[in-house]
Amino acid sequence: MAKKTSNFVCENCGHISPKWLGSCPSCSEWNSFSEREVVKEKQNRHKTDISDTLQADPVLLSEITFSESERLSTQLREFDRVLGGGLIKGSFLLLGGDPGIGKSTLMLQIARQNPGMKLFYVAGEESATQIKQRASRIGLEGEHLYIGQNTEISALIRQARTLKPDLMVIDSIQTLFSKDLNSLPGSIQQIRECSVMLQQIAKKEGITTLMVGHVTKEGDIAGPRILEHMVDTVLQFEGDKNHYYRLLRCIKNRFGPAQEVGVFEMKANGLEQVLNPSALFLTDVTGEVSGNAITCIMEGSRPILAEVQALVTPSNFGTPQRTASGFDQRRLSLLIAVLEKRTGLPFSGQDVYLNIAGGLKISDPAADLAVVMALWSSLRDKPVNGNSLYIGEVGLSGEIRKVPLMERRISEAEKMGFKEVYSPKPDTAIPGKIELKTNRFIRDLVKYQ
Repeated sequence: MAKKTSNFVCENCGHISPKWLGSCPSCSEWNSFSEREVVKEKQNRHKTDISDTLQADPVLLSEITFSESERLSTQLREFDRVLGGGLIKGSFLLLGGDPGIGKSTLMLQIARQNPGMKLFYVAGEESATQIKQRASRIGLEGEHLYIGQNTEISALIRQARTLKPDLMVIDSIQTLFSKDLNSLPGSIQQIRECSVMLQQIAKKEGITTLMVGHVTKEGDIAGPRILEHMVDTVLQFEGDKNHYYRLLRCIKNRFGPAQEVGVFEMKANGLEQVLNPSALFLTDVTGEVSGNAITCIMEGSRPILAEVQALVTPSNFGTPQRTASGFDQRRLSLLIAVLEKRTGLPFSGQDVYLNIAGGLKISDPAADLAVVMALWSSLRDKPVNGNSLYIGEVGLSGEIRKVPLMERRISEAEKMGFKEVYSPKPDTAIPGKIELKTNRFIRDLVKYQ
């Protein structure tokens, strides 16, 4: 509805004032102001009408058909694994990650693996020439890859409607802006506005849209929190720049299981899939050095073998240091306290350093037992058996607690050539040739090592 206001105009010189004045400040004429009505039309914040294809009538759920065959495979097995089998038509995705981690390269890898897929790549941070250089490096011809550099949201939606791509990539959402807003690109208001319009174009017209987002210093996706609630899938691309591997982690997924992980390795010709991550993280394992223990963690539904390294050395300071890389430092302090209390091992005057080999970050409590054994091994300077695997959560009373998916973990260990597994007693017998050694308390385990 139009909003009516009035102002006062000098009939002599045309000077406009919001209130009546006796003398015009511009021409000094007296009694020259007359009131005039001004009608301001209410601005529509969504200048681009993206609802004209909306079906007005409701639809019965029983009449809606869907088949898993409608998923669009990216031809990247690791990427499809994280998505739950592939891209859903009309889905709205968000990919976050540190700068330079390989997010843009991953998008071009999808185009390379799918030469027949029509892909609309909106480049807000790079020029078309820079994208061409990266595409040439990974061997991408790009016959169906369209590069767009207009980051104004209304123009972008018009281009998307014209092209009707199979996949639209926004790199990045922080560079888009609406000309109807006065704030700068990257502001919360601009991100929220542009995301809402992209969500509608994805849902109403079936254009699968993947947004790339910046991250904060803490590693969270930058922008309003509503952004993560708005999208169907939230992906996190992470890794250590000092290592070649990259993890694609699914944080939220409306069309499949969450917390799935895909593993990639950065090479000269781009990202390559790692179909056997356990081999990647165990390439330098040796059983001749104290302080090393192997465990099996679960990343989603995928078992991954990881090496825990510990170094316990006498402290030169009054307060011993507790340092952990790839493992929760507070959890490390808790396990040290349990070892001191339940086994009598002296850690009070020792500096403790813990590292997960390969730069891997572990949050699975099943790694507790391997951490305990690595600490014991380093303190006693006695290597553990290199063919042994340690799986189990350690409680405050020193008991070794059960963890889920033991059969899958043990199967992975057997595939990688391990001979024995130390773990709590499983509920049911686990088939396989690997020897299963069960212990109830950590004091029983360290006594016979």
